[in-house]
Amino acid sequence: MNSFDVVVIGSGPGGYVSAIRCAQLGFKTAIIEKYSTLGGTCLNVGCIPSKALLSSTHLVEETKHFATHGIEIAGDVKVDLAKMIERKQAVVDQTCAGVKYLMDKNKITVFEGVGSFENATTINITKKDGAVETVEAKHTIIATGSKPSTLPFITLDKERIITSTEALKLPEVPKHLIIIGGGVIGLELGQVYLRLGAQVSVVEFADRILPTMDGAVSKELTKVLKKQGMKFYTSHKVQAVVREGDVVKVSAEDKKGEIVTLEGDYTLVAVGRRPYTDGLNAEKAGVKLNERGQVEVNDHLQTSAANIYAIGDVVRGAMLAHKSEEEGVMVAEFLAGQRPHIDYNLIPGVVYTWPEIAAVGQTEEQLKAAGVEYKLGSFPFKALGRARASADTDGFVKILADKNTDEILGIHMVGARAADLIAEAVVAMEYRASAEDIARMSHAHPTFAEAIKEAALAATDNRAIHV
Repeated sequence: MNSFDVVVIGSGPGGYVSAIRCAQLGFKTAIIEKYSTLGGTCLNVGCIPSKALLSSTHLVEETKHFATHGIEIAGDVKVDLAKMIERKQAVVDQTCAGVKYLMDKNKITVFEGVGSFENATTINITKKDGAVETVEAKHTIIATGSKPSTLPFITLDKERIITSTEALKLPEVPKHLIIIGGGVIGLELGQVYLRLGAQVSVVEFADRILPTMDGAVSKELTKVLKKQGMKFYTSHKVQAVVREGDVVKVSAEDKKGEIVTLEGDYTLVAVGRRPYTDGLNAEKAGVKLNERGQVEVNDHLQTSAANIYAIGDVVRGAMLAHKSEEEGVMVAEFLAGQRPHIDYNLIPGVVYTWPEIAAVGQTEEQLKAAGVEYKLGSFPFKALGRARASADTDGFVKILADKNTDEILGIHMVGARAADLIAEAVVAMEYRASAEDIARMSHAHPTFAEAIKEAALAATDNRAIHV
């Protein structure tokens, strides 16, 4: 029987990064993956393919505004959806191959099959042909991720009533795509097909899209996406989803009890994701799950079995690839006797629509609920020279700082390149910077990053220069 210091079950961003860090620290390491490619949901059917399609369709959208830049295109722009999806798959294949290379480079043994516990130190690996291989693990890291959730009354046929996985490889551009759920996944994929000419309707149970993010951010993105042509039905509870041939009917009830019925050719169910532990046999190893199906862990991400840890989407907290990576590194370093730490308040959240959304720290709603006294500084992109030069004037940067100490408590932004700009906010908050600190730092001109400086100036005695 093969024996390892650490066995990681699952090869998503959390799993493979954890395996690499374990190997770097001198542990004999193995990774178990049920699919034939490494990388998990993120690389195969999540972050990477969705960003590839968003990038491709962003180019399509930009052609509509070429004339304002003095660029003329002869004839209509034609989109080859099959070619676009083929490129997306090539990006995925290259990225997954990169992970395989990293496994080889770091001398990590890779097993293909379903990993399940026989006991706390013994793991069975069931391969596609039914053969079972058994390995022994001194420590195990569960990194099995998540799967798309649905509603109890919805039958996912994966043809017309689909999840994000199917939405990444549709055979045609929908005439009318109905999206159930106004979160990150629904909005990103909705914008992909909106740009390609689909009518897109979003049905959301909460009173606004992106309900967990700052209210001002949600309001701004709603305004922009409506301008682009997306329709929203917030405060609507879905009652039924029925397919009749190539038509899908979605019935939803509003606050007044009135039923709205939408008809489309595709319905994307994007109501979140659930922890995935199917086939793990966690109970055989003494690993407890909670009522939400998550693996219960302590502050060191240790499960109820002392030698077994769990990270990423399968445990509490935001389901984010970079959060999973940080947890994977933390467990590896903890096993090596180090004292790593994660500040979950400083894990940024990003929405890759255009304009992009990014945030870190507390929202204004959270500060109000906690009774924290704060001050606010905001700066619109339309007042930014670089934004006007690039014709990307939608959005703003908003900084929340402690009223008494000026320490930054949260930074929220909507706008071009927000996904990259948020890194400055994370660094500032990691070092407990004040709004005054950022306000006094030189920012290159003209750049989008100047909006952060201006928002910091606005939060510091309302000193913004360019508004």
